[in-house]
Amino acid sequence: MKSSLIAKKSKVASGGSRKGKLTTSQLIASIKSGLPYRELEDLRVSLDLPIENLAPLLGMSKATLHRRKISGKLESAESDRIVRYSRLFDTAASVMESKEAGRLWLKSPQVGLGGAIPLGYAETEVGAREVEDLLGRIEFGVYS
Repeated sequence: MKSSLIAKKSKVASGGSRKGKLTTSQLIASIKSGLPYRELEDLRVSLDLPIENLAPLLGMSKATLHRRKISGKLESAESDRIVRYSRLFDTAASVMESKEAGRLWLKSPQVGLGGAIPLGYAETEVGAREVEDLLGRIEFGVYS
């Protein structure tokens, strides 16, 4: 299951109908104003991770997680990380040809990342780009 805002953005990017879909500018504005807490829950379900394992990847402590749940809204930096992980999940699911295979790949050590686990490697934008690059190489058969 894709995060609702990410799903809307993905359909625009893939040439889908614009009715009810987000443009890049709208997605950026949503990130800056803070995504709804439900986007975190949607990502948790997509990745099939306990919230205790996902929160640290997003730079959130238990106390922060609790405050966000009560307020119903995430901060900009947290929202940006949710979009990053949602994008990686969608890419991995596409390259691996199923959501389950994409999930498994993201949670398993990868030789192309020096044995690192992609979800952990993607805690920074630089790491996420490296994970995306590896997925691109796998997709186009230039995996090394």
